[in-house]
Amino acid sequence: MEEIRCYGCGVVIQSNDEKKIGYVPKNALNKEKILCRRCFKLKNYHELQEAKLTDDDFLNILNQIGEDNCLVVYLIDIFDFNGSMIQGLVRHINHNDMIVIGNKRDILPKSIKDHKIIMWINRQLKKEGIKPLDVLLTSGKKNYHLDELMDLIDKYRKGRNVYVVGVTNVGKSSLINALLKSYCDDESFITTSEFPGTTLNLIEIPLDENSSLFDTPGIINRHQIAHIIDKDDLKTVLPQSELNPVNYQLNDKQSLYFGGLARFDFIKGKKISLTCYFNKKLKVHRTKLENADDLYNRHYTLKPEIKNLKTIEDFKTYQFTLPNYKVDIVISGLGFITMKNEKAIIEVKVPQGVGVFIRDALI
Repeated sequence: MEEIRCYGCGVVIQSNDEKKIGYVPKNALNKEKILCRRCFKLKNYHELQEAKLTDDDFLNILNQIGEDNCLVVYLIDIFDFNGSMIQGLVRHINHNDMIVIGNKRDILPKSIKDHKIIMWINRQLKKEGIKPLDVLLTSGKKNYHLDELMDLIDKYRKGRNVYVVGVTNVGKSSLINALLKSYCDDESFITTSEFPGTTLNLIEIPLDENSSLFDTPGIINRHQIAHIIDKDDLKTVLPQSELNPVNYQLNDKQSLYFGGLARFDFIKGKKISLTCYFNKKLKVHRTKLENADDLYNRHYTLKPEIKNLKTIEDFKTYQFTLPNYKVDIVISGLGFITMKNEKAIIEVKVPQGVGVFIRDALI
């Protein structure tokens, strides 16, 4: 029997086991385009059926790309640049040609010029050992720079296949859907949602008689906070619209809570000015450092929380001494705080496994 794939997530269709991915009732197999039960529920009822891919699955897909002489479109989330990095990507794809797309441009304030963001991205990519042929900013949600993206793909692919790669939730499928709506008559679209890991296998979209564009499953970057919070809280964490920067003036021995998910402590230094870039739905609570532990431990004020973290002692602490230039303190997948205060000592508390980074300021 010919192998049939779900047009939403790319998984192989089967009708033998309801509990396994790719299930479709037998009476639905005669449709021209088939959507697996998981994608059907996700698309129509916003219900997610867990279907985890292993690290080996992702590695096999990257190595498969490395075996093809192709163009790689590496999609990053500008809001969560650090969480968008795939370790060893250049090696896994066998040094194939690459263009980098900074997606979700609509999330960053409009006041920032695109060329400044692109210059910043290029500096960060250089530190990661990535040398793309080109860098472009896009927004699948706002149809921003879709023509320019197609022009870049046509310019660099030279008749070859194109693979779109990125970590979960960078907006790969949403961007490809925007391209399909703009350039194709086909109304079959890839399943999208804020849930990490919606695409489960390679999804092929023909470009011409000899080559195709492939959407790949999102690589799971385990230090992103989206992988450990309750799925009902994702819309509170992942921004859906332009960020509204919030400014704070802190004296030492003061703290900021970001919901019940992270805490920023100003340990030592002269008065500090902070600009916070987080989802506007995520409430920020300011408190004295001496009261900060009790504020979390009573589980009353701070929402959302990680359910199995009973006390603040269950969090991991990162400490930084600030340099003499403006930096971002990044909480992977949650947001970032911009500041400049030479030799100030700050600490960040996050759930175990969530990444915290210091970098040159984006804004």
